[in-house]
Amino acid sequence: MRGTILVLGSTLLVLGLPAPAQEKDPHAEHAKAEAPSSAAAGAPAAPAAPRDEKLPPAEEQAKEALNKSPRHGELVDVKLAGGTPLKTWIVYPERKDKAGVVIVIHEIFGLSDWIRGVADQLAKEGFIAVAPDLLSGKGPNGGGTESAASRDDVVKLVRELKPDETTARLNAVREWAIKLPAANGKSGTVGYCWGGSASFAYAAAQPGLNAAVVYYGTAPDDAALAAIKASVLGNYGGDDARVTSTVAPTEAAMKKAGKSYEPHVYEGAGHGFLRQQSGKDGANLKATQQAWPRTIAFFKENLK
Repeated sequence: MRGTILVLGSTLLVLGLPAPAQEKDPHAEHAKAEAPSSAAAGAPAAPAAPRDEKLPPAEEQAKEALNKSPRHGELVDVKLAGGTPLKTWIVYPERKDKAGVVIVIHEIFGLSDWIRGVADQLAKEGFIAVAPDLLSGKGPNGGGTESAASRDDVVKLVRELKPDETTARLNAVREWAIKLPAANGKSGTVGYCWGGSASFAYAAAQPGLNAAVVYYGTAPDDAALAAIKASVLGNYGGDDARVTSTVAPTEAAMKKAGKSYEPHVYEGAGHGFLRQQSGKDGANLKATQQAWPRTIAFFKENLK
């Protein structure tokens, strides 16, 4: 089923959707802490730092990276059973053969330029990257992330998403994407923060998934872990105890269930290190430099 193209090219409107809500509200303080302080104070935005093009852009680099991208990205409608179409950003790789699909699950901050930048980087690495706005139809006047008045409003909307609803939306995107003529039928997910937890939960909910990458998100309960068939890779910040303290118990539960789980904790890095690459006195960038190549290698192995 082909989507209806709404916007073409790599220069799109800035979206700001949220992500699935598996946990009660572990991201509330995180959301407040990461809201752009300079904007709130009325100060001019800091200039973007030089970018390593082998890595996804940091948040402040994302818009420029999208504007310069040679890859074909577009916003499409993915049909939902009896519901509002799911706005989905898709970026195609430049390759002659068919490619695996990676579903990019946004943070609690929704479908932003940064998430679209991550998708573009995945396409650069040879994958069909699709980033759904899981808030489609949930915002004012039936809008999505872009319709919310503020980042706090996006966070509130994301927290209202129910796990079953999130799974249904991810299923719709996956089913549509793996049937694209350029797709090879394999699929994976990668998620960040709230989206990291959603990526792990989706691996338990969708037996057809081939791979799941979790960035600083928690696992579902042990009973759900038993249903996972996909290989799971976890990337966590060492200075993110709320999440990282759950890694050892999750590793033990996955091992007991006979599942494939490869967790990595990056010393000194904080929550959200892939987006905030300039933070933590270099530790976030170092974590990104290790976690991203590991993510790409993992997908290349599992989605070929």
